[in-house]
Amino acid sequence: MSVQPHRVAILVVPSVVPFDLGVPVQVFGYPRPDLGAQRYRVTLCTPEPGIVTTSIGFGIVVEHGLGALRRAQTIVVPGIDDLDRPFAPAALRALRAAHRRGARIVSICTGAFVLAEAGLLNGRRATTHWLDVPEFRRRYPQVECDPDVLYVDEGDVLTSAGIASGIDLCLHVVRRDYGATVSNAVARRMVVAPHRSGGQAQFVQLVVPDGPALRLDATRDWMRGRLARPLTISQMAQQANMSTRSFARHFRLETGTTPLRWLLEQRLNAARARLETTDLSVERIAEQCGFGSAVSMRVHFRRELHTSPLAYRRSFSRTLPTHSHADHAR
Repeated sequence: MSVQPHRVAILVVPSVVPFDLGVPVQVFGYPRPDLGAQRYRVTLCTPEPGIVTTSIGFGIVVEHGLGALRRAQTIVVPGIDDLDRPFAPAALRALRAAHRRGARIVSICTGAFVLAEAGLLNGRRATTHWLDVPEFRRRYPQVECDPDVLYVDEGDVLTSAGIASGIDLCLHVVRRDYGATVSNAVARRMVVAPHRSGGQAQFVQLVVPDGPALRLDATRDWMRGRLARPLTISQMAQQANMSTRSFARHFRLETGTTPLRWLLEQRLNAARARLETTDLSVERIAEQCGFGSAVSMRVHFRRELHTSPLAYRRSFSRTLPTHSHADHAR
């Protein structure tokens, strides 16, 4: 399959957080011939090319200026440590111009402050690191800042919470562009979880177990093996040898989400994999993945993925001769 690389520009500004910079470089810029094609072409840019000082003191050389933003299809703004340093007006103007022409804008952690300063988050929902939420809300009251999620996808503007949630957001972008199969392959290469929903809480408060009954990995494996069956909270709790209330509480502590929400995400992931890699009918996939009917699966795809199963298959199927990414938006 011939793939025209998607152009990604990463905007590097003084006091950039090295981890936040490394994440999009690793996800989008690392050569992966094992995936069959180089799907992204990455350029680092900065308002004043040269050595840019990071948040922990060492410098990195960035050779390209803001002209790279004019050619990028996706722009990533990593987190910064010094939020009191004025943002370069030229960078803010370049971000606004890129957004107006249709570029997708992504921030990691406190990179959301740069997007908000550029006015790209006005009237939108967004997130940033929970520690910086009070300052963010004080500065940008016109933005609906959600401190309780890993990332927010507003279509053309996406923001993530702190540190590792940037990995989740970047993998989400790959999933949007090329489907779950490619995104999962990137995640395996990075040795990280292939998918965490953006609505998952920033805090995943793992239980310190008093015994094996308080760790629910086995129950989640049991649930994955029964996606085609109707499962109730009572059945899940019984399998875990807990009361329903205790099970629901421990499940949220371990995963950051509810049992039924987690189960829906597993069903959607399984359905996407079958749409990409098999020629099974939508009705059959719906039955195998626990949606009951094609109608029900379409409702969930529309609500959660903003597309239909057939449009998703046209975009990402490995069994169809041709497909177009434009279908994914329908």
